[in-house]
Amino acid sequence: MRLQNGPLSFVVNFLLGVAWASVLLGAITSFLAFYPESFLLAFVSAFIGALPGMIAVLLLEHIITGKERYLELKKQTALLEKILEQKENHNDQ
Repeated sequence: MRLQNGPLSFVVNFLLGVAWASVLLGAITSFLAFYPESFLLAFVSAFIGALPGMIAVLLLEHIITGKERYLELKKQTALLEKILEQKENHNDQ
């Protein structure tokens, strides 16, 4: 769990867990379905079975990173405004 605040964070973290479960289930079931026929075919199908979950993980990680970047920029903006205010107060004196 990476995001800590709000209901949106809960949903994104939950969906991230679901996406990782999808990766594992897709890879394992695809591998086991094609293992008796060919070992190489089993690995290829496991990769293809895991792809939708991997794409979902990448999209959710992109959302999390964007939200973290936004929160960090918000903190930095507040600090810069505070510094500017202090500088203006110091120049007025």
